Amino acid sequence: MALRASIGQYLSVDSPVHRLDPRIKLVGTLAFMVSCFFVHTPLTLLLAAGAIGAAIACAHVPLRRLLVQIRPIALFLVITSLVNLLFVQTGAIALSAGPLRLYWGGIEAAVLYTARFFLLLLAGSLLTLTTTPVALSDATERLLSPLERLGVPVSQAALVLSIALRFVPTLSQEAEHVIAAQTARGADLENKGALAYARACVPLIVPLFASALRHADNLGSAMDARCYTGDARTHYHVMRLNARRDAPAVLAVAAYLAALTALNLL
Repeated sequence: MALRASIGQYLSVDSPVHRLDPRIKLVGTLAFMVSCFFVHTPLTLLLAAGAIGAAIACAHVPLRRLLVQIRPIALFLVITSLVNLLFVQTGAIALSAGPLRLYWGGIEAAVLYTARFFLLLLAGSLLTLTTTPVALSDATERLLSPLERLGVPVSQAALVLSIALRFVPTLSQEAEHVIAAQTARGADLENKGALAYARACVPLIVPLFASALRHADNLGSAMDARCYTGDARTHYHVMRLNARRDAPAVLAVAAYLAALTALNLL
């Protein structure tokens, strides 16, 4: 049994996407994710796939690396596909075998919904691979900074987000150490069915939870020693928009959204 968590891991590559302002990448990714819910036809699906494919090519990120990131959520995609395939009963019957009947509407829904969720996950993975966790939290803080006038603790929320993203790989490594220790003590964690696999994970929860609490306590002590009070932080790197660097990305996102809207109105 192996645990692999890629969330929060940054791939250091010199590419136009990596050099973009984090705020542009965050807003553009969120816009693409929302647009995936308006993909209803094969033509709009092809447009969305082309858009994310172009972004991946510009980011110089291997497709295999992206697929590794979304592999833990592959089961969700399979379940979504099966639910649509078996329970959507519209259109003509495509296959009939005893009590099992598959309709063309169910097949279309299974392909369409699974594909658009897959594209949505690709966009999220591309964002985390091309943007450091610190840059993501800083971009979130800058975008939500107007809410501070309403009393919303934006700085504290951004700090919590940064710490959460930072500790995902750390906790994943801790989990691998616990698994190695349990295996050395004779635990059989390989080649198990779903129920046995879940039962085998129980002895891993307590030490992993204790490790997370220990990290949290150490981090709290370190912040207290540095007199952190939760006030607004200053930043070593100040984000500034660059028209030459960021304008093409903004125009590309706007063109994609306009094309998607036009295709949905046809």
